[in-house]
This record gives sequence, structure tokens and C-alpha cells, in this order.
Amino acid sequence: MQFSVRFNNDRPVSEYLTLAAAAEAAGFDQFWVSDDLFLRSAPVILTAIAGVTSRIKLGTCILNPYTLHPSEMAMIAATLDEASNGRFLLGLAAGANDFLKWVGLEQARPLATVRETIQVVRALLNGEQVAFEGQALRGWTSEAYLRFPSRPVPIYVGAMGPRMLTLTGEIADGALPLLFPPEHYETVAGYVSSGAEKAGRTLADLDLAACIWCSIADDREAAEAVLRDKIAYYGHALGPLIYDRLGVSREEFLPIEQALQRDRDPARARALVTPAMLKIGVAGTPRDLIPRLEGLAALGVRHLSFGPPLGPDPLAAIRALGHEVLPLFADR
Repeated sequence: MQFSVRFNNDRPVSEYLTLAAAAEAAGFDQFWVSDDLFLRSAPVILTAIAGVTSRIKLGTCILNPYTLHPSEMAMIAATLDEASNGRFLLGLAAGANDFLKWVGLEQARPLATVRETIQVVRALLNGEQVAFEGQALRGWTSEAYLRFPSRPVPIYVGAMGPRMLTLTGEIADGALPLLFPPEHYETVAGYVSSGAEKAGRTLADLDLAACIWCSIADDREAAEAVLRDKIAYYGHALGPLIYDRLGVSREEFLPIEQALQRDRDPARARALVTPAMLKIGVAGTPRDLIPRLEGLAALGVRHLSFGPPLGPDPLAAIRALGHEVLPLFADR
């Protein structure tokens, strides 16, 4: 079993250095940082982390080709691979359409854009000249190549919808699907597996991370409050497949989005999160988390990925996971 921890890019840079060092010491294999708009830059954070860690792999979850050109994505990947001595993992996806609208960007041809981004980034990292003319990426000439030494890096795709999950199985090295709720893994694995079969491979040929949200603390009420805040921020940007699994609609999240984003009233937004929405993740003690993880292991999960908010004290949560949870699943 592999283990990873994921953080949003909403913390001071200095905190990530402490958290990454603690995750490495606790036995985690990967440390991921998101790159959501108008928060801190994940590549900058990961570059800083590379200097204070030596073993743990470092990844972006995720970069998108609408706000970051694929040529620059390849530059970042090659540079971070160099800075981390080969520990970098490139997580990319189409991004959240709701957030792209903040800057007037349309999420045009998301499937083709992600497919072609992976194609050109791989070619660039292989040292190739990338004259490319696709459906989404056009006009690339033979002058498109990296002017410094590079090598391939594993490419992971963040996917929520059926077609993107299938594409992930077909062409990615790894998958970062959000499991809302954790038991959503069974549905996700089916789509990824069908894509893998199209390419003549199986699920065993890629790293399918079971990406869950958990908020861990001895005080269950405090843990739940942190999870409510995270749901309030991201709930309106999830996909239909997840809404269907939870038994909620996107429209139910719109008053929460308005309270948080437009009215800037986080207390009211938190209060509007319903019990059905809370099923997105797990809030409580490490002992509350274990039965849900046992269910995932029984479904064949080989990579448990613990994501934000982690809890009111993320450092304590990392240490608790390393002490009370990871040893129970390490040999699975």
C-alpha cells in the first residue's frame, strides 16, 4: 500500500515545510499541493519543500492547461524534477470551470485539451521538438522544445467525470480522482479500468490514488467544522457523477457559494452545509476513519490518499495518521 497526503495551496509557505518533513517522517510516500486560482503557487511551494526533504515524492494536484500553458507546464515539471532529484509528480487536469470563469476563461474541449497536453508535455520532457497540430493545441512548430536537459516524469490526472476518468486509465501514469464519499472508489475504478483496457493495460499499470477528504481531531465537533468549511468552498465546483453519488444537487450548493464568495460570510456558509453534504468526507478521530479505509482496502485500493482539510491541526493529523493508521495498512 502507498500513502499520500494532499493540501490546498492556502497556507503560508513555511507551514508546508514543516508539514512535508512530518509527512516524510511519518512514512508517507507522496506529498501533493493544489494550485487553485488566487492562492499560493504550488510550484513555488514544492520547490521550497524539495530543499527540506529527501525521500518523499512531491506533486501538483493539479495544474490546468487553461491558466498555465502546456509549454510552461513542461518547464515547471522538468525544473522541479531537477530540484527534487527525481521526486516530482506532475498532476494535471482540466480544472474547475466555475473557478476559470473568475478570470473569463472558458473550459473549451476539456477532454481533447487534457489528452493533447499530456502528449506534448511528455514529448517535451523526452527532449523532442514538438511540431503539433491538434484539436485544442494548434500552431506548435519545431522550435517548441526544452533548451535544457530533462527526463520523463510520472503524469497523474485529476478526474471526476466518466469520460475524463476513462481517459486517465487510457493514457496517464496515475489518477487523482476525488472520492466523495470514499465508497465512490468502486464507480471510479470501473471507468479507469475501462480506459486502461482500451490501451491494452490494467489498473495495475497505473497508480490509482483513493483520494478522500478527512478531518481528524480528538474533538469531533472541531473536526466537523473544518470539513464544513472545505465543503462550503468547493462544493459548487464538483461534477454530476459526485452529486448523484451523494444524493444532492449542484443547486443546493449555490446559496453556500453566495454566502462565502459574494457575501464573505463563512459562518453562514458553514451552517448551510447539510448532513448529506458532510458525507463527502470523514470527520472524527483516526479510529473513526479506519472502518472506511478497511472498506476501500477490501475493494482493492493500493494507494490511500488523505486530503484537505485534514483537521484543525494538520501537523497533529499527519502524526496521528502515521502512528495510528498507516501501520494497519502498510503490508496490504
